Amino acid sequence: MAVGSILVIGAAAILLHAFARFALEGLGTPAPVAPTEKLIVGGVYRHVRNPMYVAVLSIILGQALIFSSWAVLAYGLIAAAAMISFVKLYEEPTLANRYGEEYEVYRRAVPGWLPRLKPWRG
Repeated sequence: MAVGSILVIGAAAILLHAFARFALEGLGTPAPVAPTEKLIVGGVYRHVRNPMYVAVLSIILGQALIFSSWAVLAYGLIAAAAMISFVKLYEEPTLANRYGEEYEVYRRAVPGWLPRLKPWRG
């Protein structure tokens, strides 16, 4: 239960940080209807390209641990499949079209799902 609580609290903090980066660094929102004006590569985004999705999945995993629930874990696996599909089929092509080589350099340097320990300093 302690590990689950740590996951939920830590991931919630990362999620809030990532949301703030959209407004402060990217000058936009996470919503596709109001995208950022700039590619976000600071803060937690120097460690992983998809911190919001990783945080949400960590929160779900934390809840599965807290409640000892296989159903919540199954929900997390379904959510992960949906998020990964959305990123691969929509977000990555959209970011590549919008930001071009800047995004490609970032994409090659920063992993999408498993955070790198040392921050990228591109």
